[in-house]
Amino acid sequence: MARRRSRKARVDDVHRLAQGMPHVTVYPDMKNAVYQVGGKSFVFFRNPRPDAFDPETKERYDDVIVFWVASEDDKQAMVLDPDSPYFTTPHFDGHPSVLLRGSRIGEIDLDELTELVQDAWLSRASRRRGETWLAQESDPRKG
Repeated sequence: MARRRSRKARVDDVHRLAQGMPHVTVYPDMKNAVYQVGGKSFVFFRNPRPDAFDPETKERYDDVIVFWVASEDDKQAMVLDPDSPYFTTPHFDGHPSVLLRGSRIGEIDLDELTELVQDAWLSRASRRRGETWLAQESDPRKG
């Protein structure tokens, strides 16, 4: 039986999913929120910066979302795929994260976004917190 794709992802889903992870602190507000676990950022919304801009107009992107990833290999797989909306900039060279414009978030579905946020959280949470959350998620009595 073929799996049905979930609906297109939306920016408000990022906020909902990140806030829904355990032990999360949000700074400072919903517009440019920074989501942290144990004092470590795992998702954040950037202010316009000179490293991320429209190549034609040179205007800085004002809708960039940063997601931590588990490894450089994961990052490269995501940003080198020509069909992927994920990207990086030289500012993030060597940094385990990918960037996604809010205006392109609908190019991924809610299932992919959910996995992206959960993986970002897992990459930054303590081992104990990560193992506890994974055990709870795999508990057949849940949900």
